[in-house]
Amino acid sequence: MKICMIGTGYVGLVSGVCFSDLGNDVICVDKDQNKINNLKQGIIPIYEPGLEELVLKNYKNKRLKFSTDLNNSIKKSDIVFICVGTPTKKNGTGADLGQIYSVAKEISSSINRFKIIITKSTVPVTTGDEIEKIISKKINKEKFSVVSNPEFLREGEAIRDFIYPDRIVIGANDKKSSRILRNLYSPLISKGAKFISTKRRAAELIKYAANAFLATKITFINEIANLCEKTDIDVEDISIGIGLDKRIGSRFLRAGPAYGGSCFPKDTKAIVTTADKFKINLSVIKSVINSNSSRSKLLLNKVKGILNNKIRNKKICFLGVTFKANTDDMRDSSSLEMIPFLSKKGAKIKYYDPTGFKKEFNKLKNVNFKNSIKDAVKEADLVILHTEWNDFKSINFKKMYPSKNLKIYDMRNIYSPSKIKSQGFKYFGIGR
Repeated sequence: MKICMIGTGYVGLVSGVCFSDLGNDVICVDKDQNKINNLKQGIIPIYEPGLEELVLKNYKNKRLKFSTDLNNSIKKSDIVFICVGTPTKKNGTGADLGQIYSVAKEISSSINRFKIIITKSTVPVTTGDEIEKIISKKINKEKFSVVSNPEFLREGEAIRDFIYPDRIVIGANDKKSSRILRNLYSPLISKGAKFISTKRRAAELIKYAANAFLATKITFINEIANLCEKTDIDVEDISIGIGLDKRIGSRFLRAGPAYGGSCFPKDTKAIVTTADKFKINLSVIKSVINSNSSRSKLLLNKVKGILNNKIRNKKICFLGVTFKANTDDMRDSSSLEMIPFLSKKGAKIKYYDPTGFKKEFNKLKNVNFKNSIKDAVKEADLVILHTEWNDFKSINFKKMYPSKNLKIYDMRNIYSPSKIKSQGFKYFGIGR
């Protein structure tokens, strides 16, 4: 099939490349000429394992193209995916749908035959209705169908998640579109993916409900970890004990920093705003948002305690600063709150992340990126393991740091407390 992906951000680029790898002709469109030029040269704007190889392979085989010409790209395509950003509004409430509606207007000027218009972006309930209204002002409804097809890609594992999905959700108000999209996804369905055909509004809400539930699990175990620290219990034991219950499941029960990234923070706020619009009080999700918002402050208080409230001139090393491993995404990462705070308090901070230097810390005083773990850890008073990259899991601190004055704050619980303590260092974990 001929596919147009509007937007070459995380969702649009990954999905477009994977569709091309399934044998479809895909045009990825973006207004950013520089980004398009880079993609044509194999320069990838995001860090995602396996993505670069797939881009080069399918671009070489001419199944994958990149363009800034939206009008012609739409005209050449059978299916048009909208993959633009839906960030939180500046006032901190619901999703900003400005880009979505702007794209819808552009699409309406480019429809020359029947098109399936799909929102791949995460959008609130009724967004599809609004897109349909916008396009139908210029185009007869018989010439297009608006469908919701939410993505469930995890950063760092997106390629695998696309190829081996748990489910494929299609929200279509007509059988024709559902049938066509079932055919599009047939290579994945044949591998065992469950195909869910539902109404458009239901598909929109499925995505938000899923993310809100996962955010709730993370927040829940973080709060249990707080209790564990006061009762001399290891939260890892609790996670295992409840995770083996099939009704609960073990995933997303790892205590750590506040949840961050491109989805959970904005999507929990967006679903609350939608519910408020319909005069429904989502009190559980509101509590999750509030608890998560206070998480970084709680962890900073822990750092204060570890350093006996003497932060000035302390040498602090951050291992990892992204919101999770295997991605360069800094959005809503706890490090964005922790590092500026410690910098203002007079700490001397060094950080190392496998994805390199971060412009977010560029203007902060005494905050420096190091090119190796060794250089980052060298002479530190406190090492904060912030992100669970594999690079950090087998560090020999004793060999790297002969002094026994080092304190290690393991915010992901990837180290054995007894092993660290046997090396003569002071260990602090989450919920331990």
